[in-house]
Amino acid sequence: MRGWIALAMVAALALSGCGSAESGRTTITFVGSDPATAFAPVITAFQAKNPGIEVKYQNIPFDQYNNVIKQRVGGKDPSIDVLLVDAGAAASMANRKWLFDLTAERAAADRTSLSAAVEQSVYQNKLWALPMWTSCQYLYYNKELLKKAGVTAPSINPAQRWTWEQTTAAARKAQGAGAKWGLLFDQTDRYYQLQALAESAGGGSGATGPDLLTANVTTAGWKSAMTWYGSLFRTGVAPRGVATDQMNVLFASGKAAFFVGGPWSVTPISKGKPKIDYGVAPIPAFAGGKPAMPTGSWSIGISAASRHTAAAKKFVEFVSLSPEGNAAAVRTIIIPPTNKDAFSAYIQRLDATDRPGTQGMGALALSELKTSAVNRPNTVGFTQMQDVMGRAFSDIRNGGDPAGTLQRAQAELQRLWDRL
Repeated sequence: MRGWIALAMVAALALSGCGSAESGRTTITFVGSDPATAFAPVITAFQAKNPGIEVKYQNIPFDQYNNVIKQRVGGKDPSIDVLLVDAGAAASMANRKWLFDLTAERAAADRTSLSAAVEQSVYQNKLWALPMWTSCQYLYYNKELLKKAGVTAPSINPAQRWTWEQTTAAARKAQGAGAKWGLLFDQTDRYYQLQALAESAGGGSGATGPDLLTANVTTAGWKSAMTWYGSLFRTGVAPRGVATDQMNVLFASGKAAFFVGGPWSVTPISKGKPKIDYGVAPIPAFAGGKPAMPTGSWSIGISAASRHTAAAKKFVEFVSLSPEGNAAAVRTIIIPPTNKDAFSAYIQRLDATDRPGTQGMGALALSELKTSAVNRPNTVGFTQMQDVMGRAFSDIRNGGDPAGTLQRAQAELQRLWDRL
């Protein structure tokens, strides 16, 4: 019921006059799932350069974002002009004809942006959104808890990357020395963070075949990775019954030895009271496997139903292709931009955010994005994959047999994909 009420509220906002052209000034509506404060700097900077265009931002909570976009953009509602497009979702949205074709911007995007961030929005050789943010992940560790356990902290050097098996052993040792929890994941049931485990174990993304519409989550790599993941919760290394948004809180409060999270986790960790002494290391890999770090984030696109595509195009170009605009798009949050010039400035800012804990984070991010980053599969069936695998991860975390759970997930996913 809450979801329908929220949808109705957002729909009401949509009818409040946004996306209009009045008195010679064009107003465009931009929707996303982050707070308005995240985009205030880039909107202000854009409007200063384009006084004839006003950008109105509407926040849609993350858990409701896909449904609202489906209702409004899928229903050809012209009140949305610009929208955020998540990694893995571009193909699905383009296939449904929800997005304006931005292929004319491809050369400029290739020239100015990180290549992996451009590729995540390419479908059938066309570009459907411009890169805005990307992401990386770190293994955060609590220096004091490791010291109490007699554990030497992991190196920040990717060449000395720990294995997941080594990390688990150190986490258990830290628990034996007083840590309440050994190892936490920031996003426990989300494909974004857990896909990399299967990739590291040689299991692939879980999507193969033409257009990536053949489910493949029962490989030895997937079974091995999910067996390890489930064991963390079964043996008490990680907690059950804790909401995803509380994981960084547990680490920030000094209750866990290790935490897997993004650069945005620095904000809550640095504000812990009392503040913990922490460091970061590369994301571990499974013994005998390959390094695999989750990446990808929101791109910015134009609704195919927009009646103000010229103004919308100016805005998305500024947010993505302009170093000034892309830097402004990350000014109030700690997430990597995709414009190469903006990224160079970002890694210096990240290093200085909360020293000594954040020292070296920028260089590590750059290295990992070049060598171990794993993007989500750009398939028209990504929405179904994300939903089905999210439930499978939850079942495994709560004690479900990994092999049987993956078998059922594969069957369900294939049934859904066969209908596309």
